[in-house]
Amino acid sequence: MIEVICSGFGGQGVLVAGMILADAAIEEGKEVSWYPSYGFEMRGGAANCDVKINDGEIPSPYCLEPDVVYTLNEQAIDTYESRLKPGGVLLVNSTLVPEGRTYRDDIVVIKVPATEIATELKNERGTNIVMLGAMACASPLYDEEKMRAAVEHYFAKKGKNNPKNAMCFDRGADAARSQL
Repeated sequence: MIEVICSGFGGQGVLVAGMILADAAIEEGKEVSWYPSYGFEMRGGAANCDVKINDGEIPSPYCLEPDVVYTLNEQAIDTYESRLKPGGVLLVNSTLVPEGRTYRDDIVVIKVPATEIATELKNERGTNIVMLGAMACASPLYDEEKMRAAVEHYFAKKGKNNPKNAMCFDRGADAARSQL
């Protein structure tokens, strides 16, 4: 079973990132659980989702010991780093996290300036896509090409096509690759 927690502020696209992961798994015929949680403030408040992917039945939607923790702000790291299983991948949006922060030494930490990259590519709402690219590259649980296709497929189903999403995805993957 694959367990992923996506977390950040409301409005950063963490729930959409989780839906893209879930959609990709459904397209592959997997069983999926997507469990969102967000504060009453919505934009600016805490937002996260637990995503579980399995070949068989999923007994609980909660990720108790995730393989990947995808964080878009420092508060998300404070909340979920301790739950990450040893050897798991912690994805950090380094644009919003102080440089000197320390992390557990039994996990893989990938720092990606996701907000900065999305802004540079003039796709401010693409921070979550930058991080999906980083995750696909850094985690052995995901195939980069399949995840890129999943991002395109997810938005195409909604009638949206933004070529800048592919650019964001690729830059995120490149940022992660440079740290592996």
